[in-house]
Amino acid sequence: MDYKKSGAPLTTVTRDLTTFDERTGNLYEAVVVCSKRANQIAVEIKQELNSKLEEFASFTDNLEEVFENREQIEISKFYERLPKPSLIAVEEFMEGNVYFRNPSAEKKSSTESVNEDA
Repeated sequence: MDYKKSGAPLTTVTRDLTTFDERTGNLYEAVVVCSKRANQIAVEIKQELNSKLEEFASFTDNLEEVFENREQIEISKFYERLPKPSLIAVEEFMEGNVYFRNPSAEKKSSTESVNEDA
């Protein structure tokens, strides 16, 4: 996903708890889903940033030869201005763009249906 064009807010937004847990039925499960998605987003953004900054890496062993690369600084500033991964994850969750499942709930419901059949 292109996080640069995300509609996520740049600052914290107060959420209505009654609408936040509609998809999961449990507030804590909704928070876990958002936190796991935020971790995925953070890893993707970090990998993308590292690959772009790697182009400017200098492989010299001389400590006296430290210089600033203007393009590298601009790339870093751009990524600093992006919304935080947690805000992007919550926005995706609220829009219904996050697929999630609960294996323990699925297992519980399947064992209940087997017991009803017996």
